Amino acid sequence: MSAKRLLVVAHAPSDNTRRMLDAVIEGASAPDIEGIEVQALSPFEANPEHVLVASAVVLGTPENLGYMSGALKDFFDRIYYPCLERTQGLAYALYVRAGHDGTGTRRAVESITTGLRWRPAQPPLICRGPWQDAFVDQCRELGTLMAAGLEAGVF
Repeated sequence: MSAKRLLVVAHAPSDNTRRMLDAVIEGASAPDIEGIEVQALSPFEANPEHVLVASAVVLGTPENLGYMSGALKDFFDRIYYPCLERTQGLAYALYVRAGHDGTGTRRAVESITTGLRWRPAQPPLICRGPWQDAFVDQCRELGTLMAAGLEAGVF
């Protein structure tokens, strides 16, 4: 049986967003979770083929002017139609580094993923306000939960 692939597509332009991404990868790569291959790509690197072979996706973005990063929007623009009919039901999770409230960012991503007919595996993780080291722990937990859910066949 081949490994299930957890694709992490995250824009991490700062040290703190990189820490969040690294934590997701670390959590998803926990040694007690077996049979899960974690592939982490920037939104500029990820293409439709990566999504088509993924068993689930974690999306990460900073909040930019109340919206997702331009990099994540570019990713969606490039994969939307090639994946539209072929990835329905794909489980995904979202984390947002929000300097404000993250509402516009969450809504924008949910609008696109609803159009793709992807299903949220868990509520979005919105890391609001001034930086907190707890954001790293929350992202690690998100990665672990996604990988464990894949391992258990929940999605």
